[in-house]
Amino acid sequence: MKLSKLSLSTRIFISMILLVLGASILIVGITVYQYKQEAENYHRERLERKEQAIRENIRFILASTTYLVNSENIDNILRGKIDEMAQVHEMQINVYNLDGRLMVKSDQSFFRDTTDNQIDREILQKIEKSEHKRYLQKTQINEQKYQSSYTHITDGKFKPIAILYLPYLQDDSVLNRDLNNFLIRMGEVYLFMLVLAIIMSYFLSKYITKSLKIISDKITETRLDKRNQKIDISNASEEIYTLVAAYNSMIDELEESAVQLAAGEREQAWREMAKQVAHEIKNPLTPMRLSVQSFERNFNPNDPDIEAKVAEYSTTLINQIDTMSSIASAFSNFAKMPAQQNEMLNVPKIVKLALDIFNEDYIQFSSEKEEILAKFDRTQLIRVITNLVKNAIQAMHGQENPRIIVSIHEEESEVCVIISDNGMGISEENLEKVFEPKFTTKSSGMGLGLAMVKNIVETYNGSITFTSKQGKGTTFKVRFPK
Repeated sequence: MKLSKLSLSTRIFISMILLVLGASILIVGITVYQYKQEAENYHRERLERKEQAIRENIRFILASTTYLVNSENIDNILRGKIDEMAQVHEMQINVYNLDGRLMVKSDQSFFRDTTDNQIDREILQKIEKSEHKRYLQKTQINEQKYQSSYTHITDGKFKPIAILYLPYLQDDSVLNRDLNNFLIRMGEVYLFMLVLAIIMSYFLSKYITKSLKIISDKITETRLDKRNQKIDISNASEEIYTLVAAYNSMIDELEESAVQLAAGEREQAWREMAKQVAHEIKNPLTPMRLSVQSFERNFNPNDPDIEAKVAEYSTTLINQIDTMSSIASAFSNFAKMPAQQNEMLNVPKIVKLALDIFNEDYIQFSSEKEEILAKFDRTQLIRVITNLVKNAIQAMHGQENPRIIVSIHEEESEVCVIISDNGMGISEENLEKVFEPKFTTKSSGMGLGLAMVKNIVETYNGSITFTSKQGKGTTFKVRFPK
């Protein structure tokens, strides 16, 4: 998983743990390096001290000898004295002439018979080129480290007469033991610090992101169709306060926009409704006007068929008046919000009662139980069922084997009423318009039935959904809580 996909609190937590681990590893590395450097310095300085002491001892011997101090007599001068110096300083001491040939050495050997009788020409050249006529060589034999010191032995006039060679064994066992003990104690301390850092990092990351989590949740819950709560956070940083202030300002602007949008939508809806009402009322007025004008032109009191003509004229007017009355009733029913009566109803019984007004023999009814109780308004439930069944009947036009099935069953804490038919179905382009007011595919009607049904069902905290396939049929599912 990429780090960028993790939550902010997780990234802060991981970063702090990695920071502690990185710091711990860095400190351990620096400590080990410092120990090794100190060990190297310790051995170098110890070798220098021993070398200085041995040179002083040799200088004293040269000053007190009866031999002539030169390269030829150095063997005779130091023989018998070199073993004593080696025992005092606990070091192997070798003396070479200026050409690098071994002249005298102590009996004790740190190199176990590996002492060369001749110094390499390269080492002699490095001694000559060095400022202090001294050369330090580092070697490793059988996994043991040695520092070999080469330096000139001078007479009383500082003239070189021989080369002093001191092989020094670097015994790091004590230092390594101290280093291991130190690393163990440091490991215990770092383990405790790591556990403490994990705990602190967890709570600190939660504390840091707490305010951001609140803001994130509020932003997620923000909706245009409801009143949104502002954020009130105390003890937050300046950056968080700035973000909260921006969110609260956005909420104010959003509410103003929602109010303006709702007002505009309501105004537009009423304009469209007024146009629809005017259009629907004009339809019956036209034949009424024509009937009145025709009656006025052709009226003859002496006409023997006058009564039949008056009756025909009256029937035409009454039919058109009934059409206008149905238009007014449809708009009235749509505009009227159903009052929540919350009656405890036996849903199968009420649905069966609503189906009794239909004479079609292809309507089938079934219920998994004879009694399924739910809180609903009796009249509104009947309106829902009759509208859905009426739409199903109208979809059966031209169907050879029409079939409408109304079924009821329970789904956990809800009642589900299903009305399915094998009619013409709904085309794909009309699927999203089904519940829109004044939408209809029929040549007559206001297109308010399904919009009213949806309004009623949602008033009782229910839902209505449908599936449809053109040429196969449609199924509506109404769910509402018990």
